Amino acid sequence: MDDEQNIIAEPEKVYDIKHRAYIFSREVVGYIGEVKFDRIYFSIFDQLVRSATSIGANLVEGKAGTTKKDFLNYYAIALKSANETKYWLCLIRDTLEIDKNRIKGLLEEADEISKIIAKIIISTKG
Repeated sequence: MDDEQNIIAEPEKVYDIKHRAYIFSREVVGYIGEVKFDRIYFSIFDQLVRSATSIGANLVEGKAGTTKKDFLNYYAIALKSANETKYWLCLIRDTLEIDKNRIKGLLEEADEISKIIAKIIISTKG
């Protein structure tokens, strides 16, 4: 059975990790579109959208890889992007007056995605 099957993203809905990362990317982009921020914070939000969308893109590339090494390399990059995304979310949470609950939800999902990717990497190396 594929390690990516049966990942629960919402109650009673099953997604593989690529689908879950895509939904997360969409949520981050939507959040950034809703937030009003001063120009000084533009680069932080730009980095957030880049790292968040990189997670899913690298998972897709990894799945399309021709070798186990390709797969692991892309998944390692996706893991790094997930961790970077958590950094930017924390920085936004701690420097701007924003909805802390929304950031908390995004942080929790980024953390879950990070843990899932790490587990897939470990089990693939197995």
